[in-house]
Amino acid sequence: MDKARWVRIGVAALAFFVAGVFLKLAQPILAPFALALLFAFAVSPALDFLVGRKAPKTLALTLILIGSFVVLYLIGMVFYTSGKSLASELPSYTEMVRDLLARIDRLVPDPRLKVGLTDWIQGFNIGKVGTFLLGAIGPFASFMSDLLLVFVFMIFILAGRGRLIRKFGQAFPPAQAETLTRTAYRVDREVQRYLAVKTLDNLVIGVLVAAVLAVLGVRFAVLFGVLAVLFNYIPALGPAASVAAPTLLAVFLEGGLTIKVLAVLVLLAGIHVAVSRLLERRLMAKEISLSPLLVLFSLFFGGWLWGLTGMIVAVPSLTAARIVFDNVPALRPLGAMMDR
Repeated sequence: MDKARWVRIGVAALAFFVAGVFLKLAQPILAPFALALLFAFAVSPALDFLVGRKAPKTLALTLILIGSFVVLYLIGMVFYTSGKSLASELPSYTEMVRDLLARIDRLVPDPRLKVGLTDWIQGFNIGKVGTFLLGAIGPFASFMSDLLLVFVFMIFILAGRGRLIRKFGQAFPPAQAETLTRTAYRVDREVQRYLAVKTLDNLVIGVLVAAVLAVLGVRFAVLFGVLAVLFNYIPALGPAASVAAPTLLAVFLEGGLTIKVLAVLVLLAGIHVAVSRLLERRLMAKEISLSPLLVLFSLFFGGWLWGLTGMIVAVPSLTAARIVFDNVPALRPLGAMMDR
């Protein structure tokens, strides 16, 4: 019995390894498909709204696709152009960062910590971060082809939406088909609601973040707004990163903690808290909680698997899996284990 158990564990580990290798090798196709699936679920409620108002489905689909392409194109172009500009400027900030860290170094009381910090400051080069960003963004042709592939996948996903569920009646006995159809509709509706509300919440936060930073005169305000849209798909860590990044840039540019830096920190943190409580909690049917450790693991795994794209889709995919588990009686124990 013990031998059979270890065989099953070994087979499961091997299957997990093979699946990881496959996902890694298939990144050029699967990563854009995952993004397209994420955005398709997010805009599906708008498509249902137009169809429900007696708009022809073809016209509704065309309007949704045009709007989606415009939004994706604008977000992509801002991220690409501003990201390239920020990455190219980062080396010029090295001396400012070193001066700031040197001031912090003088405040460290322990000589042992002081020696390690001093050595680290002397070898610090923020230009390495810029090199990493340039490599992550990639060449323009590759960037545009990925964006086009995402949009093509979205067209087919939205055009064929609902057909798989309707085929349950043809593939299964009536009683089983009814149960599967009811479960599939419930899962589809809950995933749609979560992604639509989360996307709307993130877009509002992104616009407000960009507006506040522009008013305060912080550079790359629109880029940080786009990053806020992307980062806020990640619970806890995402909002913290979208507040910390522009605040740190303001600290470097201002040469320390000033009234302007404090205003950036307070206003951005206030935007995230206010929008989350006033908008997301009102529109979300129920809170979907996940284990922080599981979220952290999914981020690391997604980052290793597909880079920035993997980190963006990791937590929404985890949340969708939690919704599926909660709606399938046989899988509810897995959903309970994913809770915080």
